[in-house]
Amino acid sequence: MIRFRTATRADVPAIVALLTDDPLGRARESSDLAPYLTGFDAIAANPMHEIIVGEVEGRIVATCQLTILHGLSRQGMTRALVESVRTAPDLRSKGIGAALMAEAESRAHAAGARIIQLTTDKSRTRAHAFYDRLGYEASHLGYKKSLD
Repeated sequence: MIRFRTATRADVPAIVALLTDDPLGRARESSDLAPYLTGFDAIAANPMHEIIVGEVEGRIVATCQLTILHGLSRQGMTRALVESVRTAPDLRSKGIGAALMAEAESRAHAAGARIIQLTTDKSRTRAHAFYDRLGYEASHLGYKKSLD
């Protein structure tokens, strides 16, 4: 039975392990926890941000970040953004990712969001199929630019 909760600082090593456990993550993540702890502290200090973790028998097996965004477009509509969605590799295709997304959607709805959106790397074709199954639509083209 999976239980979802808001992450604590003590969860950061397990979250980083989930972020690192795929080809893209291995290339961009680090074993140095200091920047992740700094990032966690900034997220925890902002009530519009939340990291959700899913636990099974005390083990963190899923995570995502949920951000509530207020805007003026669409008549001042509140939206939610989901990032860094991960499930432990040995538990994929068992409904945990779908349960995590349902939890994020529930929390977003409770915060007043009327749309939930996400981005996913073009190379993550399994993730694209997953989001399609959950009813997400690839309706926009995303861009990013490094500011380093």
